[in-house]
Amino acid sequence: MCKEQENTGERRANRALPVLVLSFVIFHLSFSVACTEAQEHTADAIRPEDSVSMMTTYGVNTLISDSGVIKYRIVTERWDVNTVRQPSRWEFMKGIFFEQFDEQFHLQAYIQADTAWYFDKQRLWKLRGRVNIRNVKGLIYTSEELYWDGIKHEFYSNVFSRVVTPERTMEGTYFRSDEKMERYMVTNSKGSFLASDMEDEEEQPETAPDDSLAEEQYVRPAAQKHRKY
Repeated sequence: MCKEQENTGERRANRALPVLVLSFVIFHLSFSVACTEAQEHTADAIRPEDSVSMMTTYGVNTLISDSGVIKYRIVTERWDVNTVRQPSRWEFMKGIFFEQFDEQFHLQAYIQADTAWYFDKQRLWKLRGRVNIRNVKGLIYTSEELYWDGIKHEFYSNVFSRVVTPERTMEGTYFRSDEKMERYMVTNSKGSFLASDMEDEEEQPETAPDDSLAEEQYVRPAAQKHRKY
């Protein structure tokens, strides 16, 4: 009788052992999960160049005013306004064409570029690619890059530029001009000039600097003999 009871106790103990092992495994897994810190799955940060434009307009043909006076007509295939990037800007990645007017709305010049950016806070245009300007006086300007300062009302470039007028041709690595392309200078330059133009410069007497002379020096460097190319 005692031996039978002993065998029954062993069978109960053997049946209880797997249950205890399973309970221990479940408790251990639950404890491990509870102690593991949750991990956040985040995407990569958005880079400034990935910022989406606030406005995109296609097939633009519009007039732009300055101080209440219509100064320009802009024609472009695509116009993006991006206020997220710093500095904020307008982008013309499909090229741009300007018509420039005077105060009486008379056409003064054409301006064209393959790509353009306008930094509205600085009132600064950056024109890239095949930059061309032609005014009503016959001046033709070409370069690969040109800046247009809307505060100082001037153009300038630090890359190779070419200026062709009915009287002369000038080339140089620095260019600066007023908005009307009437007063300009080209430094580190080379070019061809009319013989009469050179003689007039040689015959001018030397005088002390004054305001009018300073203004003339802004137009072009001091008079010097030039080779014909």
